[in-house]
Amino acid sequence: MISRLEKATALDPISGRLQSAVQSVVKPQRLRDLLHGTWLGHPLHPVLVQVPVGAFMSAAVLDAVPGQRKAATTLIAVGTAATAPAIAAGWVDWSSLAKDQRRVGLVHATANAVALGLYVGSLAARSSGRYGLGRLLAYAGLSVAGGGAYLGGHLSYEQGAGMNVASPELFRLPEDWAEVGEVASLPEGRPTVRTIDGVRVLLYRLGDEVTAMVEQCGHQGGPLGEGKVDGDGADACVVCPWHGSTFRLRDGLVMHGPAAGDQPTLRTRVENGVLSIATP
Repeated sequence: MISRLEKATALDPISGRLQSAVQSVVKPQRLRDLLHGTWLGHPLHPVLVQVPVGAFMSAAVLDAVPGQRKAATTLIAVGTAATAPAIAAGWVDWSSLAKDQRRVGLVHATANAVALGLYVGSLAARSSGRYGLGRLLAYAGLSVAGGGAYLGGHLSYEQGAGMNVASPELFRLPEDWAEVGEVASLPEGRPTVRTIDGVRVLLYRLGDEVTAMVEQCGHQGGPLGEGKVDGDGADACVVCPWHGSTFRLRDGLVMHGPAAGDQPTLRTRVENGVLSIATP
């Protein structure tokens, strides 16, 4: 069923319109970086969802305990309010995913929207004194949210959304020093790509100093070697041509999202004019 969902091209028209809408609304780079979690070094959406999930789960327990109506209602109110920033971060992350990931993400978001509607209905019922209906709606909301969480897990762990896809490349590189070539053959102040044990490595030379990072962008695997360079010298950054993630060339530090983590870098050494690299 999930495999069919990944291939459900019928979702693409609405997915495309929503993607354009999200990117138009959340246009300032600082806001996008904030919601992506670039400043945190970790995607922000999974962090933010802990508040509503924890509140809703706790409310479900208290709803089953006599005399805890007020506490359960308070938790549902807190959880409902806490969904706003989680939703914002989720949509911004979703807008930078591949098509098959966006299809699953769209259904994930729809399930969560239904769950939120049920919780809002639960609050309305409780406020009007219909506690039995409010409890029923809350349990229904938790059940639907569980289905949405399943899709979110598939999106993250099976499809790799939000993962640093460049990190596994480090395991394919030599732990011991491997010669790359003469430092003099590398262009000054301009990144270049070399392939080592089947892994593309981005090299950046400033004088006799050379830094190296995995060339595959950690966000969605874009070719950093084909990206443009912003700035120069020690402040030069490479911009991924696919989604615009920006990394500082001298140390792989992420400067702008959608990538949330730094680009994996390698150890380098120069002996007798020959550059060698090794894993960290």
